[in-house]
Amino acid sequence: MKRRRRTAEEIDKLLADFQQSGKTKQAYSQEIGIGKSTLDRWMQQRRQGQRMIRVRVKAAPEQGRGFTLILNNGRRIESGWRFGDAELVRLVRIAEVA
Repeated sequence: MKRRRRTAEEIDKLLADFQQSGKTKQAYSQEIGIGKSTLDRWMQQRRQGQRMIRVRVKAAPEQGRGFTLILNNGRRIESGWRFGDAELVRLVRIAEVA
């Protein structure tokens, strides 16, 4: 029996559903009818595709005003919080995955 190929959007949705499910890889894989190795491969491919992102700086923010971050997927993050470099990198990674 030949399995159909999933689109990138379908894979992204399945990975997002897995992350929110709280289930083990094995349990989630069985639930959606794929091998655990397939889920592992999708997760690795996704990680490899998110090593670097292109950003464009429009203007320097005013002191104490915060920032606006517009991601490639169209999402927009606005904040008055101050982040260190490591925290901001983590925020971007989380936002790009979601």
